Amino acid sequence: MSLNSSKFLNEENAQGPKRNRECLESLESQTPSSFQDNPLQQLQLASHKVLEKAQKSGRSKCPRCNSSRMFYCYTCFVPVETVPTKEIPTVKLPLKIDIIKHPNETDGKSTAVHAKLLAPDDVTIYKYPCIPEYKEKRHEIALIFPGSNSVSVKDIAFHLQKYSKKAVCDNDDDCSREPFLKQAKIEPKEEENLSEFIASNRNESTGLKKIIFIDSTWNQTNKIITDERLQGLLQVELKTRKTCFWRHQKGKPDTYLSTIEAIYYFFVDYHQEVLKENYKGQYDNLLFFFSFMYSMIKNAKCCKGKE
Repeated sequence: MSLNSSKFLNEENAQGPKRNRECLESLESQTPSSFQDNPLQQLQLASHKVLEKAQKSGRSKCPRCNSSRMFYCYTCFVPVETVPTKEIPTVKLPLKIDIIKHPNETDGKSTAVHAKLLAPDDVTIYKYPCIPEYKEKRHEIALIFPGSNSVSVKDIAFHLQKYSKKAVCDNDDDCSREPFLKQAKIEPKEEENLSEFIASNRNESTGLKKIIFIDSTWNQTNKIITDERLQGLLQVELKTRKTCFWRHQKGKPDTYLSTIEAIYYFFVDYHQEVLKENYKGQYDNLLFFFSFMYSMIKNAKCCKGKE
């Protein structure tokens, strides 16, 4: 669930600003019709002019650690000097996000930093194994990760209600049920009650307050997903979205998204399927950096004759 843009950008910069200018000018000269194969072009995004200007200037210093970076510092989670913070959009999210980053995941490869830059008040990044204890708040949390027990976004409210009841039972001295962890799996034969439940609770709170994402390559996820602190959490899968990541991992389905894509698509689905509100681009700017890099790298490959 990661994306390697930093290495590509470093390679391009190593060949000098001339190529950067030529490719960027080529990108700017394209008409909308020539980007019909860009699935991100319909997003309602803030202007990319600040990033275009920074790309022409090349790498710049991080205002905190003085490291040389392109666009933003992926260790300090701040824009570089050539990208004024006031020109970067901010997104307000309806839920808090915890991102658990694999210790071997290279900082410069991760798109988790995009979420922290664009929704700083709602996003916290942890480096595994230093993660919170979620047991006491299990009925308010969902883990976004595919699996045999994963549910769809639209079913979150239904299943969290069951989790909430179990949490109450766990705190009841007279309750004779088994411990919560042994009951964490979702019973598969309750679909007949699902439509009725959703209809009757359409305008009520889901009880969900936080979502968790794992930031790593897909081959690295096993160590984190099997951690006992994540067991028993409601697991949610984004089954209908396809990745636009330009370095897709071989052997993995195209529904396996990069971290920032997963965050964005979760909130779009949550807004429509759970909150039951019309989506009008409220979270599109979560892909502010991602969409720019997508177009930039695609165009750079064209300049190099790869497409």
